[in-house]
Amino acid sequence: MKKQPGIRRAQSSATDPRAAVREFHTMVAQPGMTLVIFFCASQFDLAVLAEEMERWFKGVQVVGCTTAGEIGPAGCADHSISGVSFASGTFSAVSGKIDDLAQFTTVCGQALVHDLLQQLSSQAPHADIDNSFALLLIDGVCGHEEPVTRALQNALGQVPLVGGSAGDGLNFGATCVYVDGCFSSDAAILVLVSTRLPFQLFQAQHFIATEERVVVTQADTAHRLVREIDGWPAAQAYAKRVGVDLDGLTPPCFAASPMLVVIGGVNYVRSIRNANPDGSLTFFCAIDEGMVLRLGRAMNLMDNLQQTFAAIHASIGAPQLVIGFDCVLRRLEVVQSQQIEQMEDLFRRNNMIGFNSYGEQYRGAHVNQTFVGIAIGSAGAEDGDA
Repeated sequence: MKKQPGIRRAQSSATDPRAAVREFHTMVAQPGMTLVIFFCASQFDLAVLAEEMERWFKGVQVVGCTTAGEIGPAGCADHSISGVSFASGTFSAVSGKIDDLAQFTTVCGQALVHDLLQQLSSQAPHADIDNSFALLLIDGVCGHEEPVTRALQNALGQVPLVGGSAGDGLNFGATCVYVDGCFSSDAAILVLVSTRLPFQLFQAQHFIATEERVVVTQADTAHRLVREIDGWPAAQAYAKRVGVDLDGLTPPCFAASPMLVVIGGVNYVRSIRNANPDGSLTFFCAIDEGMVLRLGRAMNLMDNLQQTFAAIHASIGAPQLVIGFDCVLRRLEVVQSQQIEQMEDLFRRNNMIGFNSYGEQYRGAHVNQTFVGIAIGSAGAEDGDA
């Protein structure tokens, strides 16, 4: 496949933030950079990393976020920086930040989208719904992904949105997005991109709902906290359903046995983030009292992933870039099933850049335990093996 100019991918595994940014810059730097996107481990000294990003990419539009694992040419890592640069000859891009997500309103989202669409139109008069897409990076512990995603997609209309919730390893503490030279929590970044290259949004999810139903009987919806299931302490009820002791309620358990809600015949995963000392469960997604949940049963994740990439190849040919947001619980599952090398090989062959996320955004929905993203092809490229 002949690659088009304008895209450079990179990943640095240097643990020192100054060395990591310097190495990352060396690999992605190109003339006329219009946008750089990066994903970094949360254990870096973020103040130093931000300072170095500002120094090395002075005058360049740079956005990024912390992760629960980085994905790039070096594979799936836990302490690295991965990312990509785009050149202005092939891409046009604008970005904007949303602060104070707890106070987010639909009007706020509409105003940001209107402003960015105007900026993109000024920069790229040819931009339209057929050659433009939106990327969202958002604080992964803010608990406000649903209203933000819904409002932004509504305002974007037919311009499709895809994104990921920033991570913090498996700590679920503080997650950050990066824009304008600094990292921020309780914030989100929206990027609008226009290109004449073919592209394809995708979503992969490998769980189906069983007939085993439970009802959320007590919940703190503002904090995605379920206190009771079927009238029992939530952790106890869930542990009994999946056949483990309370001590067995760990991230690998949640990865293997998520709960699903069925809406209009479509399965939506409602992943559990952690079990709490008071017997409650914290979820990655919105939860309501009275919600009927079903225990999920996994299909083969790698088969599903192969099918996803095969569909991409059939649509746009072999991608020269895939920006992907892959739920951290999926990574735990492939590690547990000893399939991580197969996944890394598939990602490398499809030129993947991305991160393991605390949640994923696909069009107007915030989802869990999925793999979503955007694949960008080459003009006139021929298909290759997935």
